[in-house]
Amino acid sequence: MSQRLWSPWRSEYIDAPHDDDEECFFCAHLAAGDDEKALILTRGSAAFVLLNSYPYNPGHLMVAPLRHVGELEELTDEEMIDAGHLLQRSVRALREAVNPDGFNVGTNLGRVAGAGVPGHLHWHIVPRWNGDTNFMTVLGDTRVLPEMLEDTYAKLKPLFGSEDEP
Repeated sequence: MSQRLWSPWRSEYIDAPHDDDEECFFCAHLAAGDDEKALILTRGSAAFVLLNSYPYNPGHLMVAPLRHVGELEELTDEEMIDAGHLLQRSVRALREAVNPDGFNVGTNLGRVAGAGVPGHLHWHIVPRWNGDTNFMTVLGDTRVLPEMLEDTYAKLKPLFGSEDEP
């Protein structure tokens, strides 16, 4: 007898159109003015950190420049430095909050490389634990997450402190 686990919240993303003319959700989140609702953990001088709404693991974060820019080589020095500092802060916060065994940190440049939003460059920070890959992920392309996004946000937000911290 087979069993099923359902993740209906992912269908909103899967069913949504994905073309280059659609509104950039990074820019929309920044403009909305409600960082908690947008899952934005902190804003720096030229970049920001937010929770991924469709995470691979609990605590899956993204770092992106404030400016809508899609190419790595088009980033200013300030954007590159601020994004680098926010990547460090993100790893530090995740280590304290969820104590992972490791991390995947990276970016996909261009749609063919897997970029879901090729017009707005961003880095993924995915906490990893020994044994976190199971048959659901490998065979079913389905993630089983033990925590709601709002709970993860509440756990991480205080660890980012003020925007002036390194």
